[in-house]
Amino acid sequence: MFATLREIRVWGPRDRVQDGDQAILAEEIEAMNDDDDLVIEIELVFRASEERATRAEQAVIEAIGAAGGALISRCRIADIGYHALLARLPVAAVRQITERSEHGISGMDAVMHVRPQSMALSDQAEDATQPPTDRELTPATGEPILAVLDGVPVSQHPLLRDRVTVDDQFGLEPLALVAERVHGTAMASLIAHGDRNLAEQSLTRRLHIVPVLGSGDQFPEDRLVVDLIYQAVTAMRRDADPTAPSVLIVNISLGNARKTFQGRISPWARLLDRLAHRYGILFCVSAGNHPQQFDVPPYLTMTQYEGTVQPERATQTLTALSQMIGYRRLLSPSETVNGVTVGAANIDAVSPAERRGAIGRVDPFDPMITANPSSGLGPGFANSVKPDILMPGSREHLMMVASGAALTVRPTGGARPHGLKVAAPPRPGSNNLEHYTCGTSAASALAARTAHRIHDALEDAYGEQFLSLTHHQRAVVLKALLVHTAAWPADSAELIKSVLGPADPKQHIRQKDNIRRFLGFGIVSAEDAIYCAADRATFWAAGTLGSEKRRSITVPLPACMGGQAQPHSIRGTLAWLTPVLPGRQSYRSVKLSLLASDELGGFRVEPSKIQPDTNQAGRGTVYSRRWDGSRAPILTANSSVEFVVQREPDRGGNVDELVPFGLAITVTMPGIVEVYDQARARIAPAVAVRP
Repeated sequence: MFATLREIRVWGPRDRVQDGDQAILAEEIEAMNDDDDLVIEIELVFRASEERATRAEQAVIEAIGAAGGALISRCRIADIGYHALLARLPVAAVRQITERSEHGISGMDAVMHVRPQSMALSDQAEDATQPPTDRELTPATGEPILAVLDGVPVSQHPLLRDRVTVDDQFGLEPLALVAERVHGTAMASLIAHGDRNLAEQSLTRRLHIVPVLGSGDQFPEDRLVVDLIYQAVTAMRRDADPTAPSVLIVNISLGNARKTFQGRISPWARLLDRLAHRYGILFCVSAGNHPQQFDVPPYLTMTQYEGTVQPERATQTLTALSQMIGYRRLLSPSETVNGVTVGAANIDAVSPAERRGAIGRVDPFDPMITANPSSGLGPGFANSVKPDILMPGSREHLMMVASGAALTVRPTGGARPHGLKVAAPPRPGSNNLEHYTCGTSAASALAARTAHRIHDALEDAYGEQFLSLTHHQRAVVLKALLVHTAAWPADSAELIKSVLGPADPKQHIRQKDNIRRFLGFGIVSAEDAIYCAADRATFWAAGTLGSEKRRSITVPLPACMGGQAQPHSIRGTLAWLTPVLPGRQSYRSVKLSLLASDELGGFRVEPSKIQPDTNQAGRGTVYSRRWDGSRAPILTANSSVEFVVQREPDRGGNVDELVPFGLAITVTMPGIVEVYDQARARIAPAVAVRP
């Protein structure tokens, strides 16, 4: 081990001011005067002793004052090992930090990291249109089960009026001009109604919205983001006077554009993990977008690029993107372990006539379904599968930035020829406008909407039997069912394998590793996640496991599938919420496994080749596997298959608590219409038949 070491040193300025943060700060102050001010975040070394923490904090505050700056805000959350200050410093002091000086703040032992203030990516309202007047909206009633942490919405927009409850905890609504309330309005619209190009059924419950973006759809300058999210979520679910006690799904279509995941889990992600476990919340988090330009050799002009026949154009585009994997990673907090991270798939419902309006813009992957060029890439913490799933984020096009030695392009935003239609802020003369959005923010909103619809379907079918489950158990069931239908498109997976390799077929684990960077567990079919079909049956279970315990779940196999020599499959998805250990290598303290019995042999299936490797799939808090076959199953009227949910030995010491888990199992044989009825007949208690 020592022979491989390059340098041994104490933690110092080089570690406190990391390269990416140094570059951002240096760029920020480049055109500023020395007496101008800049807001920065200072994360302190976490000390368990409050007395020592107070002394260290006071020393840093005094250093801020000595440098001519001022403290703006502070936050200390012991549960996640987080202690940070938000400060305003003169440019001269910031320059000292960018130079990684041993003197001043960058040289203080109490300081862990110095970073630029968190920043959200902005969204623009383009191609605003008047919506059709003949669509009737389902009324929204009942207590909200879904909360949105986002920008201030236009709550009186006809699509949102009487559908949202805005809890302006931080006083951001008066600061946000109505015409600039783009992001929060778009996300609320997507969750409530889906893509308006599809005319989907609206949710029947109200949404609980807590604005955490203010003026210009940016984080407020006087609060740390971690503090905002902590206060927003705890207010909803605290024991005394909670503002939204029924909420169990929280959508966060936000991220820190200045903080990519580089192996160390961020405080924001640690916070989501802790809150998910404490309250039983399913967090849907956007993977983050990278709209920066990139070169696509060997093309010189856009005409040449557009004229290239597929799959060559897709191959060259993916080759260019693969050269930047290290720069297009997940944005904080999407490395969350307990949450579901959502990437953007190039899917929308734009009509062919409107698609032809994309003049000067090129679809790089048409007709293939894959991840958008700007969607953040995995893997996640401890090499886990991230993003977990992909949802529609519009069919993103590319437009030319420059031509020369190589063609330079950048991803376009949402627009009429390639976007998801949502509510838009008003303009003079009209308060009822729609426009187009895109990206992982939209994908995460649709994932949260799908989780809500799954909850509605389970409530309709099982009533109090489902509603009587704890928040934790319902959250993990929704989590399992949300990820359950995710699958790799075969052509997309093959393209990624051919471009990123390795070419050696024996390196199949590394090949799958590269595929999951882009696709995670795959693209979700929302309708399959919500409804069964005549030739498909989905079973679900919820429970808890103590330390090193196991539970057996027996799934009946419909006899009608026996003797049928045609394609069929069985899929299993296990989800749970783990306690976390901040500051420890064994951060995810509880691991569950899903074991299939030998009886799968009678079903005559084998592990699918287009899914993450078994080891890769078991590093997070979702484990999803699929088995496929085409030989005739050997089944009788009482045939079944047993799955075992097993809790492995806890890491970092024994965790003395029960861990909730949710399990989803689907059996299908396309074309055999008796599958669902025979499966339902063998379930006790009986499942109600929906009219």
